[in-house]
Amino acid sequence: MPDFDLLQPLIWSWLEFAVRWTHVITAIAWIGSSFYFIALDLGLRKAPNLPVGAHGEEWQVHGGGFYHIRKFLVAPEHMPEHLTWFKWESYSTWLSGAALLMVTYWAGANLFLIDPAKMELEVWQAILISAGSLTIGWLVYDFLCKSSLDEKPTLLMVLLFVLLVAMGWGYNHVFTGRAVLLHLGAFTATIMTANVFFIIIPNQKIVVADLKAGRTPDPKYGKIAKLRSTHNNYLTLPVIFLMLSNHYPLAFASPYNWLIAALVFLMGVTIRHWFNTRHARKGSPYWTIPATILLFLAIIWISLIPAEYGEEDEAMSRPLSEYELKYANAEGFEEVTEIVISRCSMCHADAVAWEGIGIAPRGIHLDNEARIIRAAREIYINAGATNAMPPANVTFMEPEERRAIINWYKAAQKG
Repeated sequence: MPDFDLLQPLIWSWLEFAVRWTHVITAIAWIGSSFYFIALDLGLRKAPNLPVGAHGEEWQVHGGGFYHIRKFLVAPEHMPEHLTWFKWESYSTWLSGAALLMVTYWAGANLFLIDPAKMELEVWQAILISAGSLTIGWLVYDFLCKSSLDEKPTLLMVLLFVLLVAMGWGYNHVFTGRAVLLHLGAFTATIMTANVFFIIIPNQKIVVADLKAGRTPDPKYGKIAKLRSTHNNYLTLPVIFLMLSNHYPLAFASPYNWLIAALVFLMGVTIRHWFNTRHARKGSPYWTIPATILLFLAIIWISLIPAEYGEEDEAMSRPLSEYELKYANAEGFEEVTEIVISRCSMCHADAVAWEGIGIAPRGIHLDNEARIIRAAREIYINAGATNAMPPANVTFMEPEERRAIINWYKAAQKG
């Protein structure tokens, strides 16, 4: 009968894959509809014989047919028989993203979330900070939007940018580099989905209720929803970058990852400004192209600034936690330590020795006992249960060495 202690991390890994796949699918649906409607809205044209209350229309061709679309700035005179709502794309993206955060970062808090060199945290404390911090952005942002700043959209966007940069800086003092950018992405996505859930959809429901009751809808609800939708449009591309960042240590493992994220938010503005201006048929703002390139070059330069390491690793100088002790005391640990250091540490170290690799893959370091202990689950999955690491087995890890890793992990689970 299969050993559940060995199967559990593998099943959990497949669960993570399934949730991540769901998150990507729903994100594609949300981002696609968002980009489409922004482009449609900006491309509307005035035309003769438009119905009362119509703001503009657009003819489009796709899939072998023609589409004739009209937008009513407030509402049509009568409630249409059929009305399609665009909301579940946003909700499902946030829900699947929250599930992925739990499955990957909360369940793997000892490796992916907690950085003892930054802050000593118990797992429950790290999870509490992770979950609680996501609400802060929405509360502050919503307060600003409901103040007199709603008449000053540029200033409002600047303050939102300051909030995001400050939050990234704060995360960098608490969590691992991977978790910093991932949480900043979740922080931003929470603002975006909350815009849909608390503002855009409720305002549209008020307009629909007025139509059904025979009342003239107040145009302020559409104006408020449009402002929030525009903010979401400018935040979308940076959120995608932050979603992908966990695969690229040059982005997240830099001590200045929060500054990299700040420049990415500015790139989101320049890129979307190009497309939004083009869709509105207001010309081509070519200045955004060199501006975007310069921002990206600045990101590359910042990522190459070397991190400073102390003479002694923080993880080695502190007492081992209960979680770590079971791996340190498990039979076979000394043998596995020798295997991992000889086969893996030339890439997974502060100073990478393998030519062509500038920084440890995925930001995982395996050059001392404490770091090997913290990465026990990843070592087991990637170098024991599978032969994913080393890639192409470039360091010639032997089958018996992989079995030794499996036996050590199994002994730790039994212990």
